[in-house]
Amino acid sequence: METINFDINDALKHYMSDPSSISTPEADNTLLDCEADPESLTIAVVNPVLNSIVDAVAENPDFITRSAYFDSLQFLLKYTQFLPTHALSKIFDLIMSGLAAEADAINHDLENPDEQEMIAHHKTLLELYGFLLQWTIACVETKAAEKSSTAAVSRARGKGSKSKAAASKDKDGSWDSAAQLQSALDIMSKVMKVKLGKIFLTTSERDTFIGLLTRPVYMILESEQRVKNTAIRMHAFKVLCIAVKHHGHAYAAQISIVQNLTYFEHLSEPMAEFLHILAEQYDYAQLADESLRELSNKEFSTNDTRGPKSVSSFIVKLSELAPRLVIKQMTMLAKQLDSESYTLRCALIEVCGNMVAHLSNQDERGENHKSQLNAFFDVLEERFLDINPYCRCRAIQVYVKLCDLDQKFPKRRQKAAELAARSLEDKSSHVRRNAIKLLGCLIKTHPFTVLHGAQLARKDWQERLDKVEAELDALQPPAGEPGLGDGKADTTVNPDLMDEPTQIESPQKPREPKEMTEEEKQTIVRKAQEDAATSEAIEKLTLTRRYYTDALKFIEVLHEGTTTVFQLLGSKNKSEVIEAMDFLEIGNAYNIEDNMVGIRRMLRLIWTKGNSDEGKGVQTHLIDCYKRLFFEAPDSFTSNDASIYIARNMISLTSGTTPAELTSLEQLLATMMKGNMISEQVVAKLWDVYGFQKREISRSQRRGAIIVLGMLATAAPEIVVGEMETMLRVGLGSHGRSDLQLAKYTCIALRRLNPTGRQGKDSPVKFSRLPNEHAILAKLAAITEVPSDSKEWFGVAEQAINAIYAIAKHPDALCGEIIKHKTKAVFTAQQRQRSASRPDSRDMDATVTAATPDSQGLTTALNEPTQTASRPTPEPSAEPKQKAAIALSQLVFIVGHIAIKQIVHLELCELDFKRRKQEKEKMASSLPAEETSTLSGRGRKSRSKTAAPVPEDEGDELDLIGGTTEDDFTEAMAHIRERELLFGPQSMLANFGPMVAEICARSDVYKDKGLQAAATLALAKLMCVSSEYCEEHLPLLITIMERSPDPTVRSNVVIALGDMAVCFNHLIDENTDFLYRRLADPDLSVKRTCLMTLTFLILAGQVKVKGQLGEMAKCLEDSDKRIADMARMFFTELSTKDNAVYNHFVDMFSLLSAGNLEEEAFKRVVRFLTGFIEKDKHAKQLAEKLAARLQRCETERQWNDVAYALGLLQHKNEDIIKVIGEGFKVVQASA
Repeated sequence: METINFDINDALKHYMSDPSSISTPEADNTLLDCEADPESLTIAVVNPVLNSIVDAVAENPDFITRSAYFDSLQFLLKYTQFLPTHALSKIFDLIMSGLAAEADAINHDLENPDEQEMIAHHKTLLELYGFLLQWTIACVETKAAEKSSTAAVSRARGKGSKSKAAASKDKDGSWDSAAQLQSALDIMSKVMKVKLGKIFLTTSERDTFIGLLTRPVYMILESEQRVKNTAIRMHAFKVLCIAVKHHGHAYAAQISIVQNLTYFEHLSEPMAEFLHILAEQYDYAQLADESLRELSNKEFSTNDTRGPKSVSSFIVKLSELAPRLVIKQMTMLAKQLDSESYTLRCALIEVCGNMVAHLSNQDERGENHKSQLNAFFDVLEERFLDINPYCRCRAIQVYVKLCDLDQKFPKRRQKAAELAARSLEDKSSHVRRNAIKLLGCLIKTHPFTVLHGAQLARKDWQERLDKVEAELDALQPPAGEPGLGDGKADTTVNPDLMDEPTQIESPQKPREPKEMTEEEKQTIVRKAQEDAATSEAIEKLTLTRRYYTDALKFIEVLHEGTTTVFQLLGSKNKSEVIEAMDFLEIGNAYNIEDNMVGIRRMLRLIWTKGNSDEGKGVQTHLIDCYKRLFFEAPDSFTSNDASIYIARNMISLTSGTTPAELTSLEQLLATMMKGNMISEQVVAKLWDVYGFQKREISRSQRRGAIIVLGMLATAAPEIVVGEMETMLRVGLGSHGRSDLQLAKYTCIALRRLNPTGRQGKDSPVKFSRLPNEHAILAKLAAITEVPSDSKEWFGVAEQAINAIYAIAKHPDALCGEIIKHKTKAVFTAQQRQRSASRPDSRDMDATVTAATPDSQGLTTALNEPTQTASRPTPEPSAEPKQKAAIALSQLVFIVGHIAIKQIVHLELCELDFKRRKQEKEKMASSLPAEETSTLSGRGRKSRSKTAAPVPEDEGDELDLIGGTTEDDFTEAMAHIRERELLFGPQSMLANFGPMVAEICARSDVYKDKGLQAAATLALAKLMCVSSEYCEEHLPLLITIMERSPDPTVRSNVVIALGDMAVCFNHLIDENTDFLYRRLADPDLSVKRTCLMTLTFLILAGQVKVKGQLGEMAKCLEDSDKRIADMARMFFTELSTKDNAVYNHFVDMFSLLSAGNLEEEAFKRVVRFLTGFIEKDKHAKQLAEKLAARLQRCETERQWNDVAYALGLLQHKNEDIIKVIGEGFKVVQASA
């Protein structure tokens, strides 16, 4: 057979340009026949040809040089896309085995001096096999890429869409080439270990051959799937490492590395791994140095994102794996810190962190080591102020990692803490979030744990510092004494030394000291010992003082940071909020004082809207935090001890809280109760604390227990049901009478027996109301009659009435009795004190006579305590007057509150009637007629027993007499509310309407401040009952709001007018100007209340907005931050409602411009408001309206205001720009 004349350079030239153009004239005829139709290259055709080649090469690798065999293989490789994978696998095996055999033959011949003439033949064979192997691997990789893409497509199409042909191909194509590739790479390494220098005599020949082996390796690495396979990756690195180390492949490898980083993102980390292996295992660091040098000088275009990203990953990975390689090139790499690409700057920041970690683990601590560390830390600290937020984040994240190092770097930690605290105010939420995380890590890993444990309470550390300073002051001797003594000694010695040359005195001198030797020695030794001990103690205390000072500096920074973290709890970014919660939890563990404030503030997050996963995440995280902080006992506790611990913590959460925090705590505990996170044992312990009788316990403990139980009962009312006896005995008994707060919270807990609203719907337990004779209701009624001058009485009375309306079957009847009792108690006392009564008691007498007929049926038992309480005592005349005013204010308070609760009760009756009617109709449609009639009759009887109020009985009568429609019932209820409650001849409240109005109108006579406040509140509540009464007394209420000196009264009237705007919109709508005036009230609380009320009314659409929104806009510049923030929130919400800001902008602008706002404040408000004008159309229309004013401006300030607003609007109107450019023109009218 003919041998081929193979030239590697020529073959490569054809292969590189187009493999299919390589001519194969000597190929097997059966194959050549298929050239026109490559699809006919089936296994049956290919196998016989391949088998003959395999047999020949197996016998002798030299047979590959036969032109028929070589051309046949080239032919098959040309058409691999049509070849069965089985055939390709066979070719791959054939070439590998041939190359392996050739490598063995070369090794044998090189060792044998007789075979030297075979070297040229071996060179040709190696080039032949290398060329074929390169081509085969290229084909294998192409096939693998096709396979992965078709697999992806078939996955996308679905399982059922495969054709039979595809299925048969798959059966054939189930070949996995990974194992064969691994073997091939192994053989390539084996070939590389041959002394190729003896075979390839010139460098170009050697480089060409090495290229045949490395080119397929780089091709393999281009596949992400191949790189993920660790075995293939390591074998590929081995080939490249040998090529670089022994065969001068370094420069080519450098070019390939840089190219790979530019074009293949997945190779960034593997390339770093390769350089690490090359440096560590093959002791060849030069390639890494050169690559880093080239990359440090590389400039990336602004459009290129992939390049910098890939290079960044590479440098970071290399700095982790081989920090010693990178640190040498840091001066070069530092250039990239000025790069425009933030990803590169991020990478360099991370590299600096890795270098610090590397240097901190080194044993040698020379001057160079110190300067390097300082340089890296300086870079990190600088980057806290990088222009890009991602770089600032990365600097913080690097510090988070450095916190975990064994070496603490105290000075740098202090600086990091200060920088992190500053970064809490960064405009980027990512930076703020990471800054919180860093502060938390700095706390967890702080270095001040050596002397006194890990706690960071500022008070304790300050005490320690003061103690050390006191000790230091005591140890340091007084400045005068030792100095003077030393001075004297010197003056006596010096003359003696001066006399030393004279021989007469010189023998005498040693004698004098000899006489004093022993004493001197003892004194000197003692003094030396004392001095040494003192200096050592001073040195030790000085170091301790420095330690304490550093700790306090750190704690100070934490306190500053903590106050900012409190604000971040209100961030819109939920992950930031979660991070803030975690920080406060860490701070609590380390006893940082201010943290408890933040932990209480966290409670409000329970209201975070849970529509999204983020909202739910915040709520869940809050519950988890509170569980860890308060509701999880240490593991060592028994279940009983754990329950006590949790109950005690729950009670502690109620002390010193604001009403808002208590509401949030209630929501939190109710949520936890619903989620079965609070055990029955804990509830039992809380009842034990509440009902404890053996000895006196603190009021706050007992109160706390019932507050928590009331909160838990919102989710599980059955908690209260079983302990009604305890509540009767404690909260409504002697304890409650002596502690009105306890009674108040007991009433709140009782109210939970009958959940209302959404809680009522969700509750599985349905509560049947109690008869009026029930002991609980009797006690609730009695608690309102407790004689008390305290303001706490009003809270108790309010909650007792609420509880009665919640749980009584006929609450109106019971409350009628309460009013009778209170009226009799007040006015019988008045009659007894006739001598001390007011001159205008005529008015009062009329009221008394009106109220007396109703109070005839009082029982003696109920009346007795009231009489004893009201019994006159020998006091000065002013005090009975005071007591009378308090009693009267209590009466009007009860009347007002019962009136408002009665309206709510009527509404509930109406709902109950409608519900029952719907149930009857359902039953009527589902059951036979006879059964329906019996059921409805039975139902009516049973309902009449449980029916709550007297009006409902009237409702039943209406149902029986006038008809069964819901409208009839609604009209009847409206009539009762409008005409009967305050004007009906049988109504008790009718007697009090005129009386309350009289007290409010005659503030010159009824001067008591508390009485006026209670009467105004009662008047406002009565006005919510009837529109007629409201219309009659509205001028009086507005006058009180305008003129009352008491801010509480003014606030109450503002809230009342808000309620009336909902009830009787037509009456209040004409008088909203009076409401807006309160925005300028001198008292902050009134202003705040007014802003909240108007915010609700406007956003809920309850009042029509006219021109007064400008008053709201003025609040944006209020001196009180809370008012300004509330105004911002209002306008932000308003902007979402049908172009509201645009519609009212001109009116607001007029009011603001005409007002007395400073120019800068005016500009800030207008800039804020124009931010909501987003549509170009609106901006143009507003600009035209405002531009028309420029001609009418009388003062330069007015003109400037309009011009400023026009400058903020995107109008793009040339005429307006021209007019503004001409400036303000002053035209004086002729005389």
